[in-house]
Amino acid sequence: MTAPLLVVDGLTVRAGETPLVDDLSFTLDAGERVGLIGESGSGKSLTTLAILGLLPDGLTASGSVSLDGVEVVGARERDLVRVRGRGAAPVFQEPRTALDPLMRVGRQIAQPLRRHRGLSGRELSDAVRQLVAQVALDDVDRIVRAFPHELSGGQRQRVALAIALAADPLLLIADEPTTALDVSVQAEMLDLIDRVARERDMAVLFVSHDLAVVSQIATDGIVMRTGRAVERGPLDRLLRDPQHDYTIRLLESARRFEEALERRMRG
Repeated sequence: MTAPLLVVDGLTVRAGETPLVDDLSFTLDAGERVGLIGESGSGKSLTTLAILGLLPDGLTASGSVSLDGVEVVGARERDLVRVRGRGAAPVFQEPRTALDPLMRVGRQIAQPLRRHRGLSGRELSDAVRQLVAQVALDDVDRIVRAFPHELSGGQRQRVALAIALAADPLLLIADEPTTALDVSVQAEMLDLIDRVARERDMAVLFVSHDLAVVSQIATDGIVMRTGRAVERGPLDRLLRDPQHDYTIRLLESARRFEEALERRMRG
């Protein structure tokens, strides 16, 4: 039997003595899609940072996070560099902060291709252009030469996805990747993530406060509240028959938002 790609076992993240993520455990198999669901402050984003070994200063992690057989908790930075990119790659909520404003987009996409795949010269240039095309960005020549501020929010998020895909990761960690986008661009981004994950048979850990959004990408969900997993299971069951009061409230909130949005669009 093949071992899971990601094993989170008793993960606890603390600020001093205060637990922000408390004894969280779950697994994710190669090619599987799991959603982490919860409101701001639930611990879902801290969980993804702990998985990547990117916790901010002042926070500590205990327990175990094994990614493609490599223990992340307590690992040295030089070992984590090998895990990030090929093992797991992130797409965060706000691409404006994830991209270097002083560097052209093509150079930023080229960096992981050079670092993780050893590409150079014409081979590197061709790979950059292929990634830009794969994330459905038109006018490849213009995009490659552009600085981030010359692109729209949706285009910047597609660039961030291209950078994440550059090392051909086994796991894509998408942390609220559509929240900063308008509704039509959100739908396009979700379709894009779904398509590239299928094409690459890539596992996805999708983070959102919205059960309905998560259901468009993931097959299973973990509902988090104040750092703990309060409910988990297949997303169709969570949407149809939620058991925990908090899950019920999240679902009701999402439905009210969708109804308000529909009324607004009808004018």
